[in-house]
Amino acid sequence: MSNALTQYLELYRAQRATILGHSPAALNALRPAALQSLEATPLPRKGQEDYEAFDLEAVLAPDYGVNINRLEFAGHDVDHGCTVPNLSTRLYTIVGDTFHASRPAHADDEVLVTSLAQAPEQLLAEHYGSVATLQRPIVALNTLLAQDGLLVHAPAGKVTHRPLQVVNIFNAAAPVMAVRRTLIVAEPGSHVQVLVCDHTQHAEQDYLSVQVVEIIAMEGATVEYYDMEESTPRTHRLSSLHVRQHEGSNVLVNGITLLNGTTRNEYHISVDGPNASTTLLGMAIASGEQHVDTLSHIAHNAPRCKSDEMFKYVLDDHAVGAFAGKILVRENCPRVEAYQGNRNLCASSTARMHTKPQLEIYTDDVKCSHGTTIGQLDEEALFYMRSRGIGRELARTMLMQAFMSDIIDGVRLEVLRDRLRHLVEKRFAGDLATCAGCNLKKK
Repeated sequence: MSNALTQYLELYRAQRATILGHSPAALNALRPAALQSLEATPLPRKGQEDYEAFDLEAVLAPDYGVNINRLEFAGHDVDHGCTVPNLSTRLYTIVGDTFHASRPAHADDEVLVTSLAQAPEQLLAEHYGSVATLQRPIVALNTLLAQDGLLVHAPAGKVTHRPLQVVNIFNAAAPVMAVRRTLIVAEPGSHVQVLVCDHTQHAEQDYLSVQVVEIIAMEGATVEYYDMEESTPRTHRLSSLHVRQHEGSNVLVNGITLLNGTTRNEYHISVDGPNASTTLLGMAIASGEQHVDTLSHIAHNAPRCKSDEMFKYVLDDHAVGAFAGKILVRENCPRVEAYQGNRNLCASSTARMHTKPQLEIYTDDVKCSHGTTIGQLDEEALFYMRSRGIGRELARTMLMQAFMSDIIDGVRLEVLRDRLRHLVEKRFAGDLATCAGCNLKKK
């Protein structure tokens, strides 16, 4: 067994009664299987399939504290501390891994947003853990230790008139591991928009986020999920997102890494009903010693579906990026259209990018393609811009921002799209120390 995992398994065994006592029954029901999976399967090592450039053992090895006793950290009073100008949202905060509502839920709210501890038992029993597989080590560890989390439930036909904004905050004065769990259930014909922002307030502290997101889009439902990370070089993030789509559903996932330390984002999407549409987009801007690792897997298990996937990286200094993506089309699933792309820009000779796109097709009458590129800034374009009086650094910034434009354009919320353009511009210019419009100041 991995030495990195041993400390967490021993913690669970020693604190099992406390963990069970603080958790809903649906969360406790899956812990034995999670423990068995972690005990039986060694952690994948760097260089193995799906982990070509990522050292999971090293990320889990440090001794992080875990909030087993559900202590209250300062910072839950920042209800309106993070806003996107001109965008009206229903705002919620998760401090460490503890959920805080900005206001009490009302009976006339079109979509229920609450903690897993307060969620309807039948809803949890039916859907919690039904999408995320325990064979993934991040999922198994999260399932073993998670005591609470976030539930978003859109009843049939309901539409979010205001996007839901969730702010994940690290602000502890000591190294902490946050075990974050999210469940989004969109019933038939509903439409839900969720914006998640990751923030770190103490740049000098080491933090680890182990998070799992499950999204269930039922018949004709639409789900938009925007995930923005703006943390610190000493923040480590292990994120595993799992989606199940039913007939005629439409799901957009857009993952954005603006600032980070070491990040591993996994996307597992199962398209189980015909005429479903999937859009998976992502962008990462990394410099210094930052590391951004992406794994994606879209499985088409039904005919007449469409998926569009594009991930883009801009890497500078000694940053490292990795992308491993697979599109699977199973037997008896004709008329599937699936497109996968990975485009990468290395702005320095010392930046490194690893990329591995894959197609696996077991049926005829499909339109599928994939491709990847790794390049540097266009020197001819730089020369042209400088000859028109534009300084070299500004010209570099403009070219890198233009490179990311199609990922930004994939954001369906116009106000958020405009704000993201501004944040990306500041990030490339080296001015982004905290998200503009955010009062969660770094210490």
